[in-house]
Amino acid sequence: MSVRTLSPLDRLLAGLERAMEAVAGSPEAARPSPGHALADAPLDDAERRHAAGLMRINHVGEVCAQALYYGQAALARTDETRAHLMHAAQEETDHLAWCADRLKELDSRPSLLNPLWYAGSYAIGVAAAAVGDPISLGFVVETERQVEAHLADHLERLPPQDERSRAILRQMQADEVRHAQAAQARGGIDLPFPIPGLMHAASSVMKTVAYRL
Repeated sequence: MSVRTLSPLDRLLAGLERAMEAVAGSPEAARPSPGHALADAPLDDAERRHAAGLMRINHVGEVCAQALYYGQAALARTDETRAHLMHAAQEETDHLAWCADRLKELDSRPSLLNPLWYAGSYAIGVAAAAVGDPISLGFVVETERQVEAHLADHLERLPPQDERSRAILRQMQADEVRHAQAAQARGGIDLPFPIPGLMHAASSVMKTVAYRL
């Protein structure tokens, strides 16, 4: 069986389709949501709004992860690095779908600024990849470390009875740890000062805005 080689136009159209799916569509998860097996505990209005705000932040994080990985894959120097990034992006698609489903269950919506989050993260991914695979993979390591930390914070801040959201975040956290370890094993380097601090500052702005918008 012959395998079709994608033209630049094919790759562009596929990238646009992925972007539209991430910011406005309903991506299909390859794995069932970890929360589906748990009862959806009753939440009062304030608890529901708070849980939705946290899950919206996590949904935005997954939109950014999609964009970052695909941007990095676009200019990856080796097929091995590109395959690694695309595999990680697929698992992030699961996270995106789980968060989108949970937002619906909480009678809420994704961030209105998702197109902006996606475009900015894609540009960062392309810029990181243009420097070289070690820096690009280092961005993965640092990003996943910071995401792991904010997921731990959200696990503490969710309403105590919201085990459905908590199960989703626990699985996401485990996946992010694994992504960071895999990227480091493939040669990702520690990013130089002040990049980690700038990434943390940008993430803080995103979380503040996405909680409400």
